[in-house]
Amino acid sequence: MAEHPSRRDVLRAGVAAGAGIILGSPAHAADGEPAAEMTLFDAVKRRRSVRRFLPDPVPEEDLKQILKAACMAPTSGNQQPWRFLVVDDPALIRALEDACVRRGMEQTRQQGTTETAHLAAAEERLRTRFSAYLSAPVYVVVLTNNGSRYPSYNEKDGSLAAGYLMLAARALGYGTVFCTDSIAEEVTREVLSIPDNMTRICITPIGMPDKWPGRPSKKPWRYFVKRNSL
Repeated sequence: MAEHPSRRDVLRAGVAAGAGIILGSPAHAADGEPAAEMTLFDAVKRRRSVRRFLPDPVPEEDLKQILKAACMAPTSGNQQPWRFLVVDDPALIRALEDACVRRGMEQTRQQGTTETAHLAAAEERLRTRFSAYLSAPVYVVVLTNNGSRYPSYNEKDGSLAAGYLMLAARALGYGTVFCTDSIAEEVTREVLSIPDNMTRICITPIGMPDKWPGRPSKKPWRYFVKRNSL
């Protein structure tokens, strides 16, 4: 039986192919660009934080490719402490939305808002916000196991995996966003019955954007780079 290629073999193959590492072919044309092979550097440049999605399903093969890429991320001592909870049940996604709205309304009341009209307006704003965040067909909750060999490194390891996941999704033409406080950990823990021995790194939607956000202003890379001394 042939051995699976290592991450180093994959990287070498990509370099040998020329013009960077090919991550895959986008499932759809995106942000005005043709649906052609996208290099790693294309995916890095074209990744955007997307917060509103079309209902188009994500094919299972695309989702597998994205999750496999996330599992190739480096970890401390190769401990691989992560778990990826895939949520694609529409009823669960709606339950997440409802729980986010309830939590927001509890916070609104704690701030002293009691008038019926103000509460109704607040609930409408919350519903609009979370119905957008939770409009994608698939969500991935990136978790780490508190019982890993090097638990103090879990947050770093999990964040690296989330980054790989998001770049792989973009290479296939999908949008994502790194959600932390926007969708509270307590909400995902309650609705999805996440056990106490798991810590959430983030939750990200995966789907086709309602529209691709414009490119945000970025400082030139030289602004951040010093050589040999600061």
